[in-house]
Amino acid sequence: APSASPPAAASRASVWIIAAGVFVVNLDLFIVNVAVPALGDAFDGSSLSSLSWVLNAYAIVFAALLVVAGRLADRYGHRRGFLLGLAVFTVASALCAVAPGVGWLVAARALQAAGAAALMPTSLALLLVNTPVERRPRAIRSWAAIGGIAAGLGPVVGGVLVEADWRWVFLVNVPVGLVGLLAGARLLPDSRPHREGPFPDLVGAVLLTLAIAALALALVKADSWGWSSPGVLVPLIATAVLAAGFWMRSARHPAPVVELPMLRSRVFATATLAALLFTVAFAAMLLTSVLWCQQVWGYSAIRTGLAIAPGPLVVPVLAVLSGPLVRRIGAGRTAALGCLLFGFGLAWWAVALDTAPHYASSFLPGMMVTGIGVGLALPTLVGVAAA
Repeated sequence: APSASPPAAASRASVWIIAAGVFVVNLDLFIVNVAVPALGDAFDGSSLSSLSWVLNAYAIVFAALLVVAGRLADRYGHRRGFLLGLAVFTVASALCAVAPGVGWLVAARALQAAGAAALMPTSLALLLVNTPVERRPRAIRSWAAIGGIAAGLGPVVGGVLVEADWRWVFLVNVPVGLVGLLAGARLLPDSRPHREGPFPDLVGAVLLTLAIAALALALVKADSWGWSSPGVLVPLIATAVLAAGFWMRSARHPAPVVELPMLRSRVFATATLAALLFTVAFAAMLLTSVLWCQQVWGYSAIRTGLAIAPGPLVVPVLAVLSGPLVRRIGAGRTAALGCLLFGFGLAWWAVALDTAPHYASSFLPGMMVTGIGVGLALPTLVGVAAA
């Protein structure tokens, strides 16, 4: 990062541009969850297992390309990486909006994920360039909290857009992306590229993508094909082989997708593993909440968004205000408290929910408690690992 601080006005403008890019990427995750039932209706009643690839394709490609895109941005410039990622994400959003079928939509979502993978790590790098060293821990927590704000607004915005047409769920990204590109090209700073390092491990990224895709295929189809069927066993075996190849590449390549020596750091390894497990539970909670409200209780998309919104809305507040709690009891205990509260909220639903809709007495308490849990756990874990 440059030693001199950028002018205050330019710095504030840069932060807003970065925040807008991060926000629209996170918003897209939560909007699309609300749109899943509408997508099934639009595409001739496609099954949930088929529609799950609209979510899976995004998650798989994003996970596999995140580190590779960050390393490429280190070599060629963070501003260039951020703007390229935002451009790809914007174009892919337009392609999602005009998708004639599920296959097209899944492919466009994968392209969206590639743009997001370039945008997210460069957004943090650019944010730190604009932040004095003593304020960087708070900046990291605020950066993580943007996802919570998107989570809070996503269900409501998604519900409104789906009521008009599911295609608006993706079209809404286009004007934000265009404004961000125009403003970012003029106002974003850039850090000095590090061209002398080794080239990122693209083969490792491919192996990781295929391994996760094979595992997802086995899990998605196991219920209909059977766990002992060749259609499930072959992807599971392929997952093991591909994962072993990926691990070997990471151990030997000078610029691997996963830095294995970092896993020897107890703090980093623990925070990363806890974030992985927590995010699995969080993603499952979000999708099943949408499906429960719409398919069991018969809620509309807008009503579903409003029903889910109270929980996510507390996330950014707690993410920003939990700093004193972290300083008082430590990051580990704060994250553990969040995980316990999140689990308690899920247990509440398991006991209290019924097919008869009783929102205030059965659904809302669980949503609020899980929201508090997310606000305490996820930003804390991400902040610790990033720091």
